Amino acid sequence: MGNIKLKSEVFSILKDKIKLIQTEEDRAIYLVGPIRLPVNLYNETVEFQWYCWLNYDEVTEDYERIIENLSSSNLAEYQQSSVLVYGDFKNADDALIRMHSICHTGDIFGSKRCDCGFQLKQSMKKIKEHGVGAIFYLANHEGRGIGLFSKAMAYLLQENGYDTVEANESLGFVNDSRNYNDAIQVLKALRDKPVTLITNNPKKLEALKDAGLLLSGRVPLWGDVSEFNKKYLKTKIEKSGHLRDEEGTCSND
Repeated sequence: MGNIKLKSEVFSILKDKIKLIQTEEDRAIYLVGPIRLPVNLYNETVEFQWYCWLNYDEVTEDYERIIENLSSSNLAEYQQSSVLVYGDFKNADDALIRMHSICHTGDIFGSKRCDCGFQLKQSMKKIKEHGVGAIFYLANHEGRGIGLFSKAMAYLLQENGYDTVEANESLGFVNDSRNYNDAIQVLKALRDKPVTLITNNPKKLEALKDAGLLLSGRVPLWGDVSEFNKKYLKTKIEKSGHLRDEEGTCSND
């Protein structure tokens, strides 16, 4: 499929919903939104504002050109990340945020090998109850950055006695290769006031602090411990440095 020529009506609808965020690597992040997104959250309909972003190798404010090129760029071959915003995220004094790494098996299928799906829904619930916040859903973080196919092979190794870290390293990967730079750039574009991070992972706190973001605190997130994920959660604490909650329950992030 080649490039299309946009109708003026189509571009008039989209042009004010796109924002250029230029990165230090001379690439561009194109942020589109907000988009009304009513969500079923524990049997209650809650309306969020949804944004999606695209990391692209062309830096331009000619948004019409970018849109016209989308159909020939085969974007389905790689995933784009997004952010789900609740409340007056830009102006509120206090906001909760979650940097959530995609988990195909946990978020979509409800896998009990991790508690990622539980964490995602709990974060949305906490943000709704708090009144203001955002979920940054990071699509290139599958398996701590190794990708879905490699994660499947890591799971096979785990079924044969390897822990999470051992499995990843045996496949030639580091323990955790996730990068938060794009998400941080988008966060800065949406808000310049302090945020409270929902996490058990000190590396996420460090990434935000290193980027000069103002942090007002941390909210731990643990639960959904089962016979299927006890070893996984224990490894997160013992080998990945995740912060144990006050009650001593294993945490996963």
